Amino acid sequence: MSGEEAPPPAQQQQQPTEPEKNPDEPSPPPAPSDAATPGSSSSPAEEEEEEAAASPSPHRALVLTGYGGYDRVKLQVKSGPPHLDAGQVLVRVKACGLNFAELLGRQGLYELLPPPPVTMGMEASGVVEAVGADVKERKVGDRVIVLSRSGLWQEVVAVPADHTFLMPEAMSFEEGAALPVNYLTAYMMLFEMANIRPGKSVLIHMAAGGVGIAATQLCQTVQDVTVFGTASACKHETIVQGGVTHPIDYRTKDYVDEIRKISPTGLDVVLDPLGGSDTQKGYSLLKPMGTLVVFGAANCVTGQKKNLLAMAKTWYNQLSITTQKLMQANKSVCGFHLGYITQEHLILSTMTTLLELYCQGKIKPHIDSRFHFEEVGDAMRRMQERQNIGKVILLPEPKKEADEPQSDDPEPGETVDDADAAVSKEEQQEANAAEVKAVED
Repeated sequence: MSGEEAPPPAQQQQQPTEPEKNPDEPSPPPAPSDAATPGSSSSPAEEEEEEAAASPSPHRALVLTGYGGYDRVKLQVKSGPPHLDAGQVLVRVKACGLNFAELLGRQGLYELLPPPPVTMGMEASGVVEAVGADVKERKVGDRVIVLSRSGLWQEVVAVPADHTFLMPEAMSFEEGAALPVNYLTAYMMLFEMANIRPGKSVLIHMAAGGVGIAATQLCQTVQDVTVFGTASACKHETIVQGGVTHPIDYRTKDYVDEIRKISPTGLDVVLDPLGGSDTQKGYSLLKPMGTLVVFGAANCVTGQKKNLLAMAKTWYNQLSITTQKLMQANKSVCGFHLGYITQEHLILSTMTTLLELYCQGKIKPHIDSRFHFEEVGDAMRRMQERQNIGKVILLPEPKKEADEPQSDDPEPGETVDDADAAVSKEEQQEANAAEVKAVED
């Protein structure tokens, strides 16, 4: 569900912001006076708490208000919690995942996202606060992962119970929010489409991204799989530790030439999130019986707003091939889009497998950084500029003044920038002190 309807109020914890009033609702009875009435057993303070608990509580949400730059995603306050229908559960969200699809959606390039205004968010984790009628397998207090096409970037959501998955005890909320989209995508491409087997070779573009790290970890569950991974040089140490056999700096080297030097006969599997001319290159690298899986068009996204020139260039350079050519080359080309998979049993069985692999210690989401809802623009910028190593997480809880965005993998040079900022701050403090002293004199 998109979560954009104005739901009726329900009992939730009171937030500081004044909730919107529904004119169709009867006015609440007047509050009792401070003087206790004869025979009353409740104090005025207790009555105020009961009245607050009965009133609709607002909740915060990230809403795409129009297509364009980072500023088009606004932090808004909705007047009450979502209405809970039969078969649904109410989840208090603790963490949300940021995906490349949301960057596309902000520019109007993701067809499955409803038109603005719309609450974004495809994956989250949290705690069940209420269950609707006919819900048998979830209960209040369950820690769950939530998967949806949109609507999850808010503090509380109502979702079908069968779109939730129980979290392992050892899994953090951040890991729970980081797992579904990236790992479902990587697993289905590798095992359902490419049929990865021992001794095969795989090219993973954007190997330091969420899907890239997930695919690399999943390749390690199969014996003797050789992984080629493209990423900027500063990320090579991390991806090699994660299982990439041959890291390639795509910014300074031609990755096709580098792969040919190591594997002259080519590769068995290429995972392509780029599109355009890179799809052609990927196809050319395939061995006979090899598989190319196309699952994105990242080359279209070159800035904050839609770039028609980049889109036209990507389209013009796309792979065009006949079935006759495929037959003669003994190669296969597949397309994958998680949003268009409607077979819920396939999602459920794959999620079950992934959670088992997590419990066995074979996969583990890598958290790059954490941003509060107020910092969603910074989070999107970090991903769009390809600074992240792993998953970028959004936190619904309000940001405290002392909180700063947390990154587990700072970019080279960040320490120097921080030092410069500290020096500037000290200089400013000294200047302020001198000003005060001059005034006193």
